[in-house]
Amino acid sequence: MITPKPETRIENIVATVIFEHQLDLDMIEQGVPNIEYNPDQFPGLILRLDSPKVTALIFRSGKMVVTGAKRTADLIKAVKKILRMFVKSGVTITGKPKIQIQNIVASANLGMEVLLEKAAYLLENTMYEPEQFPGLILRLTEPRVVLLIFSSGKMVITGAKSEEEVERAVNHTYNTLVELNCLKKIEKSEEEVEKEITLDEI
Repeated sequence: MITPKPETRIENIVATVIFEHQLDLDMIEQGVPNIEYNPDQFPGLILRLDSPKVTALIFRSGKMVVTGAKRTADLIKAVKKILRMFVKSGVTITGKPKIQIQNIVASANLGMEVLLEKAAYLLENTMYEPEQFPGLILRLTEPRVVLLIFSSGKMVITGAKSEEEVERAVNHTYNTLVELNCLKKIEKSEEEVEKEITLDEI
């Protein structure tokens, strides 16, 4: 059986940036345009960048949470851009801030149907209760991630700390499902087949 290669896509990278000192939020608010600060409702500043498209939550303690990046390279680019904004607003940055990726959320498509009941029976560290949730929950220990697997072959991956971990988790799960014979070709309806034939003729 020729099986398609799984397609993986990063949906969101959540990271913390830790400065070696406290941040003057009032100074940043005055110097950085389009920043939100409402201390009665939220203790930090909210900064939204358009390119790369991320949101940063900035706290007085010197901690910043950055979400929304789709690649590690974009995350680093966004942090550098924010640092330049801080310096421009008159804030002194000493030392090099530490960037720690906390969680990467990704989606994948195996291009095959998954026999969830069989997979739940044969795989370790799974939870499958279709009355409560339509997907199979699989916990991997290496890399330490959680996968939500659906019968359509779609998956959601959470808990990864790098893009490489996402790829490893998806490929490992895919190869295991192939070995255990838990995948089957997606059956197409007559309408879909007819549609494809018509498109081929155009």
